[in-house]
Amino acid sequence: MKVGVIVPCVLLYLTTGGCDRVYVHPFYLTSLNNTDVNSCKKLEEKEQLVKMFVPLSIESHFTSTYEESLSNKSEEGEKHLGVKFLKDPIYMLGARFHKELKKIHGSSNIILSPIFMYESMLSIYLGASRQTAANLQVLLGFDPPPNASCTFKIDGHKVLFALKIILNAPLHARDTEGLTFSKLLCLFSAPGTHLSESFVHELAFPDVNFHVRAVDFTNPTEAARQINAFVERKSTHRTKGLLADIDPETTLLLATYTHFKAVINGASPLKEPQEFWLDSQTKIFVPMMTVTGNFKHKYQTGLSIVEIPLSKSIFLLFLQPSNNKKLPNDDQYSLTPSPKWFQNLQSKPIHLTFPRVSFTSMYNLQELLVQYGMPNLLGKEANLRLLSSSNVTIGKIINQQLFELSPSKDQEEAHTEEHASETLKITLNKPFQFAVYEKELTALIYFGQITNPLNET
Repeated sequence: MKVGVIVPCVLLYLTTGGCDRVYVHPFYLTSLNNTDVNSCKKLEEKEQLVKMFVPLSIESHFTSTYEESLSNKSEEGEKHLGVKFLKDPIYMLGARFHKELKKIHGSSNIILSPIFMYESMLSIYLGASRQTAANLQVLLGFDPPPNASCTFKIDGHKVLFALKIILNAPLHARDTEGLTFSKLLCLFSAPGTHLSESFVHELAFPDVNFHVRAVDFTNPTEAARQINAFVERKSTHRTKGLLADIDPETTLLLATYTHFKAVINGASPLKEPQEFWLDSQTKIFVPMMTVTGNFKHKYQTGLSIVEIPLSKSIFLLFLQPSNNKKLPNDDQYSLTPSPKWFQNLQSKPIHLTFPRVSFTSMYNLQELLVQYGMPNLLGKEANLRLLSSSNVTIGKIINQQLFELSPSKDQEEAHTEEHASETLKITLNKPFQFAVYEKELTALIYFGQITNPLNET
């Protein structure tokens, strides 16, 4: 497909359907005076002056000077403008990728992180130029630049800074209120690839475990082994690398690994495994837990939605079709990320029973772009001149999640007991969906479906 045809196609994809719309960005996130000839010339000069470096080998045991500078980096004292705006583009991107994952994985367990997917695509945007930057700008939920051939219209640094405020929410809540959260961000490049120092510096911020290493991708099996071993070695929790099937022509690979574990306050494990219906004819027995309290709830268009707090700022939603309906394969119940889920919830006494959850998922965003009908967006012809002076080929953009829900350790096994008549009893004993979000901004951190709690991947 020719470059000049890509943007109309992108716009066609992103402007069809109820949730696929382009959001006009706030003035704060724009780049000023970026449509005249002088700004085009300035951008060309900027691309020529980008300072580059060559990463250390993945087998090196040394810490480079650029890694030391990244670990000591402090955030700028900018205003938190543009943060609330990003909520809708994050939902939009998450909804699109969720639809593609449903096509690929169907009725399997699915978990994705819209916010980390958004971060990955925005990270590539920071290194993109000209038409590639324009196409990514539309994918990220912004209106296209009027002169896409030579300039950005949004300020990628400001957007990333606003996004980091949301990304920090689970980091700030971790380990203090029953939450464990860790993130590992890795950028792997082929030996001898020159990377932009400013691009790499943008990706690092406090509390994030970030590494840049060189890997020989011409031996895909060995490259995957080295990367998986490196990930397991650098992870602060029990993250295991699942990477495989690397294209030997790869020169760049971006990977984000997250581990989210929530100990449900007041929840007790049930003594015996309980029934879980995979479908109307098939049941299995799975470990479950139960918790009773005043939780928020509502019925919405065939859905039962219940919200429970995981911390002061992080909340968990359970969504299950009511009236014994199955999880649909279409949008009959709008089972794609939606801000409407969080509206008009009412507090009431609830006795909630649900499975223990522990599973890992990994997705290549490159494959999702192909599924979405945009195979050339970050293909071999992509313009990434602000990322590298070399002709880089992005092999994979990996998002891997380890997600766990467990009862309180200090709670004894729950026994059958009577509850007041006004207590609403909800049992998640058939396929259901869930969402983890930050309360103040209703920013979606994780979203997924559980069709079989015994499947760990």
